[in-house]
Amino acid sequence: MNTSVYIAKRYLFSGKKMHVINIISGISMLGVLIGSAALIIILSVFNGFEKVILSLYSNFTPEIKIEAHLGKTFDPNTPYFNKLHTDTRLISYTQVLQEKVLIKYGDRTFLGTIKGVSDDFLKNKQLDSTVSNGSFTLKSNGQMFAVVGATIQANLGINVHDSLSPLQIFSPRRGVVNSANPLNEFVVRPINASGVFAIQQEFDDILVTPIEFARELLDQPKEVSSIELTYKRGTNLTWIQNKIKDEIGNKFTVKNRKEQNTELYKTLNYERWSIFMILTFVLIIAIFNIIGSLTMLVIDKRKDIAILSSLGANKQTIQGIFFFEGMMISLVGCVVGILLGLGFCLLQQHYGLIKMGAQMSVIDAYPIDIDIANFGLVFLTVTVISVIAAGISARLSIKGLDEIKQDL
Repeated sequence: MNTSVYIAKRYLFSGKKMHVINIISGISMLGVLIGSAALIIILSVFNGFEKVILSLYSNFTPEIKIEAHLGKTFDPNTPYFNKLHTDTRLISYTQVLQEKVLIKYGDRTFLGTIKGVSDDFLKNKQLDSTVSNGSFTLKSNGQMFAVVGATIQANLGINVHDSLSPLQIFSPRRGVVNSANPLNEFVVRPINASGVFAIQQEFDDILVTPIEFARELLDQPKEVSSIELTYKRGTNLTWIQNKIKDEIGNKFTVKNRKEQNTELYKTLNYERWSIFMILTFVLIIAIFNIIGSLTMLVIDKRKDIAILSSLGANKQTIQGIFFFEGMMISLVGCVVGILLGLGFCLLQQHYGLIKMGAQMSVIDAYPIDIDIANFGLVFLTVTVISVIAAGISARLSIKGLDEIKQDL
């Protein structure tokens, strides 16, 4: 065993008697332990929230979305789209007609968005997980229904179980301007709400209806706003997206899920790194406490340093003792902290020990998603900071070495 490592180990783990320095070293180790455990737990919780949010987002958005590059709508009845519809890798090929409308319920009104969808939209079996009240039903017994976003329901006070009070949907009538009767300027169609869904603010002001209802309301018999595609698991979506882009031309935009909502992904990424940096600063403070404990250890071991120097130990060996001492304090605290953090995450993941504090439709306890990369990131962060802190302490150990030898 390396001489510096052996002596550093004896200083750290000596069980003969407990010095104040050992207590201070233990406190420094405890600080690293708590900081490492906190990093693992917080990052895992954040990963859990991210997974839940993206899962809800993915439940309502297609893997690939095709829209007109210019204008709001386009004709989907072309040879290319008809051929695309026959792709055997597709799970759903959904035609969407979307526009701003005025929604009235009782004496309340709300400006929202109607999203008329073709029958393939309901092939997404995860839609039910977004429903907080009622069901995700668009057609039943020959009658058409709407599923409303949580924002619409909250503003209008919609009762999905009251079939006698339908929603009134208003849309400007095409080609009519300045009519003597203002009501003639709008197309009005009633529809009952079958359910309420909750995802995030961007989607919760949407009213989902069958595309036939939207076509009649918007007087748009054949054109659509977009085509939404969802493929079977294992399909190379990047290759599919590039292939569609090459074949469809520059009159259309073809977006994957990330491109459909770049702000969401950017926000989640910024939040993750912000949390990591804040906790890293806390960890830096804990690790740099080691400099203080090692400085006191150097003062306490002045006689040992002088003896070792007289016996032929060079400056590198003496520096190595206190460098490895600092690294041991940090890495032992880090490893134990990571293990404790992992243990807590596993308990939270399986038993939901810490609750959200409010009843939610999606999650009750704080979610956990354990990512192996986080463990490597935390260990690497602690190691880098520890090397700097231990290096500073090691340099202090040989400062004034000649005076120490003379005093001896």
